[in-house]
Amino acid sequence: MPIDNPIGPSSGRPVVLFDGVCNLCSAAVQWLIARDPAARLRYASLQSGAARAALAKVGAPGSGSLPDSIVFIDDEGVHVRSAAAIRIASKLGLPYSLLRGALLVPRPIRDALYRFVARNRYRWFGRREVCMRPSPDLASRFLDADEVTP
Repeated sequence: MPIDNPIGPSSGRPVVLFDGVCNLCSAAVQWLIARDPAARLRYASLQSGAARAALAKVGAPGSGSLPDSIVFIDDEGVHVRSAAAIRIASKLGLPYSLLRGALLVPRPIRDALYRFVARNRYRWFGRREVCMRPSPDLASRFLDADEVTP
C-alpha cells in the first residue's frame, strides 16, 4: 500500500515496524499475521520509506535513534523494545493480551532481556540480503508493499 495510508494515533490501525532483513523479525511478523485474521495490525520494514513516513507522522525521532528491531505505533504513542512487543501481543486478544500485565515488570529488567535477544538475533536466526516481501494476498497489510527495500 502507498505511504499515505492512515497510520498512528487516531487511525485505529496500529503499525508494527520491524527489521526487514532479520529472520527472527520476519518470522515474528508471519506469526502475528496468522494470529490476526481481522488484520488489525499493519506492518512496514524499518528500512522502508513507509516506516520513515510513519515515524515522521507521529513526530518520532528518526530511525537512527530508535531500536533497529521493532517499533510499535498505536493510539497511545510510539513504543520500543519490550514495551512494543508486549503492546503488540495485547492487540491479538486472548490469551496473548494477558501479556499486557508484563508492563508491570520494571522496564530496565524487561529491556535487558529484549536487548540480549536483539543483539544476538542475526547470529542465532540469520539475516536476509533483502527485506521481507509480503505475498500478494497480504500486501494490503504492509505499508511498504510497493517499495523495493534493500
